[in-house]
Amino acid sequence: MTTQPSHRAAPPLNIGSHDLPVSPALDAFMATAWAATPLPATERVAAYAVTPARRARLSTAFPGERLVVPAGQLRVRSNDDDHRFRPHSAYTWLTGLSGEDQVGHVLVLEPTGPEGHEPILYLRPRSPRSGSEFYRDRRYGEFWVGRRADLSEAAQLTGLRAEHLDDLEKLLTGPQPGTRVLAGVDPAVDGHTARPAAGTAAQDARLAAVLSELRLVKDAWEIGQLQLAVDHTTAGFEDVVRALPTALRHPRGERWIEGVFDLRARAEGNGTGYQTIAASGAHACVLHWIRNDGALDPSRLLLLDAGVETDTLYTADVTRTLPLGGTFSPVQRQAYDLVLAAQDAGIAALRPGASFRDFHRAAMRVIAEGLADWGVLRIPAEQALQEDSGLYRRYTLCSSGHMLGLDVHDCAKARADTYLDGVLEEGQVLTVEPGLYLQPDDETLPLELRGIGVRIEDDLVITADGAHLMSSALPRTAPAIEEWMGTLLS
Repeated sequence: MTTQPSHRAAPPLNIGSHDLPVSPALDAFMATAWAATPLPATERVAAYAVTPARRARLSTAFPGERLVVPAGQLRVRSNDDDHRFRPHSAYTWLTGLSGEDQVGHVLVLEPTGPEGHEPILYLRPRSPRSGSEFYRDRRYGEFWVGRRADLSEAAQLTGLRAEHLDDLEKLLTGPQPGTRVLAGVDPAVDGHTARPAAGTAAQDARLAAVLSELRLVKDAWEIGQLQLAVDHTTAGFEDVVRALPTALRHPRGERWIEGVFDLRARAEGNGTGYQTIAASGAHACVLHWIRNDGALDPSRLLLLDAGVETDTLYTADVTRTLPLGGTFSPVQRQAYDLVLAAQDAGIAALRPGASFRDFHRAAMRVIAEGLADWGVLRIPAEQALQEDSGLYRRYTLCSSGHMLGLDVHDCAKARADTYLDGVLEEGQVLTVEPGLYLQPDDETLPLELRGIGVRIEDDLVITADGAHLMSSALPRTAPAIEEWMGTLLS
């Protein structure tokens, strides 16, 4: 069993105000008679095999510079109860480490000369049984939150050199020319900020941008993880439909729906990749409706936007708009079919070399033409689509899709010329999700359209000659949805 070196001062314990005092006799007794308990024998995560190539690509972009990529810190939910921890996506991408035990850990790429870096993992190793952290500390104690790896176990597991987290503060103390700390994630270590003294905010942002851009194209292993996330998400949508009879009877049926999907996500993976949107009726006109406190009405629609995140932290992002009574009314079908036509147009525009914005433009043209045909837009669609007009956006509100991967809105720090103003490449994974949000108080709309929200969202990977629909197991057309729901509810 690895023990903490004697020269290290024991960190202050995270103890609750209501914890019972510990006598010297109990403390001494707790330090005795413990059998060796190695980490459970598990296969090395497949991600470890692909992370060296990722780190090499990052190394090439920053020759001779030290790169600091923290996993992040716990955040308090209330008093001494923390939010569940999820490592920063860049840290996971570079290390393959995705567990809740990565709190506070930091990957450092230490330059080995003008070119090349050595990856070093700074971590909080397993607390020794000679102290009291293992049984008293609520944040890090093994008896409170579970087993952590010691330094040798971490090195064997990941193939990285592993060092004690306490040594990181020493490394990053004082002026740090040529050191970049990833922007957007707290590198504080045990209350001390391990941050370079020489102002490097802009440099930090560049590191974040490059890490996002390196993740724009997914490798085969990542695409497999994303397909797994989509498959679990499909099962979650089926669970929701089967649960509709019960949810319809509950005064907060949206919450029932949320809970049913989240159960699948937690059972099959790490949980949901983002907070589930279970929006019924006019709530569907709120883009990120996560209160989910409404009742369900069988005469209305349910907009369900949800995704399972795998244990490796790759997430799906799928939306279906479902008739709670099992069939669409004529006006609901009218709105649904317009959004579906827009999505079809957007998907048809996906191919390597196409502008990233092309699929959004294709989808919005269909929406604008449909709104003009309905008489909702009182100007020609072509005029509404002009940048100096954009009046159709009153009814669509947002973009028609985004990159997908470790984050639901993946690669968000990438520079515009490589993402929003860039071109699509084979291996990129993205969503196509046009929507209509017809607000209940919008007096430009006929009464029968007010309060209807429709979004259809699917996950696609760019292929050599177009795009593959990863979420094809879920029906998209109105007749197919009605048949699917009928089968699951029979």
